Amino acid sequence: MSKEYVIGIDLGGTKISGALSDVDGNVLSQHTISTNAFEGEEVVLGRVICVIEKILNDGDKVPEDIKAIGIGSPGPLDAEKGIIITTPNLPFKNFKLVAPIKDKFAVPTYLDNDANVGAIGEFIFGAGQGTKNMIFVTVSTGIGGGAILNGQIYRGNTCNALEIGHMTLEKNGPRCNCGNYGCAEALASGTAIGKRGKEAVLKDEPTSLKNYDDVTSYEVFLEAKKGDKVAGEILDKSLNYLGICVANLIVTFDPEMVVIGGGVSKGGDIVFEKVKEVVNTRCFKAMAESCKIVPAGLGTDAGVMGAVALAVIESK
Repeated sequence: MSKEYVIGIDLGGTKISGALSDVDGNVLSQHTISTNAFEGEEVVLGRVICVIEKILNDGDKVPEDIKAIGIGSPGPLDAEKGIIITTPNLPFKNFKLVAPIKDKFAVPTYLDNDANVGAIGEFIFGAGQGTKNMIFVTVSTGIGGGAILNGQIYRGNTCNALEIGHMTLEKNGPRCNCGNYGCAEALASGTAIGKRGKEAVLKDEPTSLKNYDDVTSYEVFLEAKKGDKVAGEILDKSLNYLGICVANLIVTFDPEMVVIGGGVSKGGDIVFEKVKEVVNTRCFKAMAESCKIVPAGLGTDAGVMGAVALAVIESK
């Protein structure tokens, strides 16, 4: 019997989501549970296995029906060896995640970092369908990315390519959590936008952001849309840096499309208009005109459907 089903697992710091799908992305069953990362790596591994067993049962399938399992996880990791090296939000350190799952279900199992998985998902099932060269950028708490080049995911020498949040955009800029200064993540992420908003309130600048007990990027977007000048200036500066980041990617990879996802992308037209404006200013005209810059298409299912897509492409 032909195996036409795959499983995708989105392993995050707060939740584990799984989906059983056919190879065309039609989901038969889904299940999400809390990660409970504080309980340790063996417990988290057990919870991943429980999710797989649950979606198999709910989808009326057995491991013998499954072509592959794809897992997306925060990095850094070694995708080839199936090892999570270390990550701030999970208790794994040089942990062999793939081997025990592969042994348990006797199904080929593949691991990749969540940004790569997001790129694969958009390429197979989302906004990037039909492209050959596509860049995925996710902008939320941090900034990450992945590249599809000539129809294949590009992982780089250590499987950690396109850590674009740590591209230096301002040599004397603010310190980033990675220890460097002036990274894209420290200048253009949702966290950075919220931080600039908090700073404006602390400096007693004339802004309606003072009306909030806490200021995140959401409030900055909200007040900018209402016409608040300070909030508008914060967004303009941060989105200008995001535009520079995207422009650098375009002149490096010459893609057909840049797909932007994550919480900041939900800001809508103000985000995409500014990014396009900067790209048109900073890129060669022919490259800018031939590259579409579009919102991600998978929404809240991006992580798990990306993991499904990883299983699909790796099992071909």
